Amino acid sequence: MARARPIIFDCDGVLVDSEPLAARAYERVYEKHGMPGVHGGIIAQCVGMKQADIIVRIKELTGHQFPAAADGDIWAETRILFSQELKPTPGIAAFLETLEGDRCVASSSSVERINHSLAITGLAGFFGDAIYSSSMVKNGKPAPDIFLFAAANMDANPADCVVIEDSPFGIQGAVAAGMTAIGYTGGGHTYAEHAARLTAAGADFVCADWQEVSRQLSGLRVPA
Repeated sequence: MARARPIIFDCDGVLVDSEPLAARAYERVYEKHGMPGVHGGIIAQCVGMKQADIIVRIKELTGHQFPAAADGDIWAETRILFSQELKPTPGIAAFLETLEGDRCVASSSSVERINHSLAITGLAGFFGDAIYSSSMVKNGKPAPDIFLFAAANMDANPADCVVIEDSPFGIQGAVAAGMTAIGYTGGGHTYAEHAARLTAAGADFVCADWQEVSRQLSGLRVPA
């Protein structure tokens, strides 16, 4: 009898509709520190990266070097916005309620941010302690480290795992880990070329909502 594959979920932009809020937080904090011009289009190029890599990328794009001593300001501003406005992506709770098999979260965000995001959106109970952050591994996405780490913690064969990601960096990491990659475009930060870029990064499927994800997963069961 076939069984459900282990599912590895990204958090931001997949479970929670956080990317527009996170971009606003970066804009505000850079402005606060006298570095204007860090707008949504720049932040969009960093979706899927961990904070340290985002700061490096913003410097490459704008020349602004964010002060290391103020790194905590980014999460402080983000936390305020999340607490006020963060919502789950449309339909995710109903999807998780009927999802079979093992699942976990593998995110570029800090453990504190992941747990806060899941708690305030009511999704924490679907994952328990199965929360993995890029802070736990050497290299962030697009390296495969976080996905391989998550699979090992689920005692799962990487080839059996399915990753659901909204960013090209995340899709690239999933492919590098030898996993099936589903691109998700149902978040508030989606754009006209989003699906094409996820496909170009190696996504096996691209889905705009959780009903379509469910349909794709139904065809991806593995032998017991």
